[in-house]
Amino acid sequence: MSRVRLTLEYDGTDFAGFQTQGKGERTVQGELEAALTQLTRTQIRVHGAGRTDAGVHALGQVAHFDVDWKISEDKIAGALSAYLPRDLSVRKVEQVEQEFHARFSATSRTYRYAILNRPQPSALLTRYVWHLTKPLDVEGMRDAGRVLCGAHDFATFGQPTAPGYSTVRVVEKIVVRSLGPCLLITVRGNAFLRQMVRSVVGTLAQVGQGKLSVSAVKELLEVCDRRACPPIAPARGLCLVKVSYDGQRIGIN
Repeated sequence: MSRVRLTLEYDGTDFAGFQTQGKGERTVQGELEAALTQLTRTQIRVHGAGRTDAGVHALGQVAHFDVDWKISEDKIAGALSAYLPRDLSVRKVEQVEQEFHARFSATSRTYRYAILNRPQPSALLTRYVWHLTKPLDVEGMRDAGRVLCGAHDFATFGQPTAPGYSTVRVVEKIVVRSLGPCLLITVRGNAFLRQMVRSVVGTLAQVGQGKLSVSAVKELLEVCDRRACPPIAPARGLCLVKVSYDGQRIGIN
């Protein structure tokens, strides 16, 4: 039995998230498993590094599967292209050890959120940015981002994968960078709660709009109450750009 690691890219607009929902909804996992099953003529189960929500994109999602079938990495990538839809592609294929797990071996994930900050919308970028018309206080957003870095209980900003699981996560960095009329917010951490990155971005946007102070962000963090979270940012601006497997893994649920 061989274990194969895939690096995936997808436009999440028309997906109901990465993980199979069991409701007949279109998912990245479902499309990938269907393609692999056609290719190998066996039932294939795929495991992903991150359960991206509906509408969230990826440039560097990682997944793995096991198969009792010998074929080179290049041939797998080329053959899969014939079976996958246009909004999902395989960037890289690697043979890995059986001990590797796309989710549990990961040491960090990096997400990037794009905000278009100008009066006019963009016809070309509308699927990939959150359009905010009024100028944002970028320095205030950076200050708020620094408050959220480190090991904290992020219960205000997201939900655990199952009731009773830990809501403590480690955010390594939050970088807010201006690029023309766009703001790119990069968030890297050991792992994230459900909707956590979008909640963090929504909170930073409230600071940028002058609706929330930096000290209020600290209070939100300390209250550990999901009901206190400001409105979350829409999914379309979020992209999983990288999953890392170097360094020390911090155990989480």
